[in-house]
Amino acid sequence: MAGGWAMLPILICSAVALAIVLERCWTLRRRSVLPPGLGDEVRNWARSGQLDPNHLTALANGSPLGELLASALAVRNRPRELIKERIEDTGRHVVHRMERYLNTLGTIALIGPLLGLLGTVIGLIRMFMDVMKGGVGDPMKMAGGIGEALICTATGLVVAIPAYVLHRYFRSKVAGYCVEMERQATELLDELTIVQQPAPRTRAAARATTESSAG
Repeated sequence: MAGGWAMLPILICSAVALAIVLERCWTLRRRSVLPPGLGDEVRNWARSGQLDPNHLTALANGSPLGELLASALAVRNRPRELIKERIEDTGRHVVHRMERYLNTLGTIALIGPLLGLLGTVIGLIRMFMDVMKGGVGDPMKMAGGIGEALICTATGLVVAIPAYVLHRYFRSKVAGYCVEMERQATELLDELTIVQQPAPRTRAAARATTESSAG
């Protein structure tokens, strides 16, 4: 109340920023994004052929990394380039979901100081209008008005600085996850390529084929 009506949008922004930070902290836990040992387990599935639809559905619904790997397994019999394209397409959707609400957090970090400055300017205008009507009067009252106006700027900065720091933190965290998921997807792609390659023929089989052709 001491900062005037301009404090209301600042307080709303602070509540929204707090909700986003809590939600992203929970969603972007490493264990939920990159479950330990999942990449090795999926590659074992690919080697042994344990790739029934139930496995793929559970994998895709389990984590962002699982969704990325499941998209590759769903088209495992296609050429390498098509599998790679499917991984890239799914990866864009996965990254978009991991970055959800981060633009809003960045916007709050940007407009927080501006809202504080707006409240300060409005408070100073109101104070000078009162001076024009009633004269300088009590200097203490004028000083109190200036302090009241500056409360908005201070509050806007208090909201904006943590929002900006956390916005950068979550961005870097998502970027690190993307690098790790790309590595896991590349290893699975190599595994699927190996599985697709036909086994080399033995020397005896090659000799038998040659003899039958000659006969």
